[in-house]
Amino acid sequence: MKTKKVKAAGRFNARYGRSVRLKITEIESIQRKKQNCIFCNKVAKRVSKGIWYCKGCNKKFASHTYYLPKKEEVNLNNPKNNK
Repeated sequence: MKTKKVKAAGRFNARYGRSVRLKITEIESIQRKKQNCIFCNKVAKRVSKGIWYCKGCNKKFASHTYYLPKKEEVNLNNPKNNK
């Protein structure tokens, strides 16, 4: 059952505390949106934790666990990203 304040985290009822349920709500609202590939900007799907696959450019890549950052936030020329 959904509630106004904690939305889908209402399924936990009174368990785990309010702050935990609010964090889950925030993460799940971002996670359930369509995620765009950081290379070609088409829709990418989450394969598992941090592993993403894009059918548009046929690439499998690692990124954030629950969501993909926007293309502006990613610097593909940064040597830290090329490990």
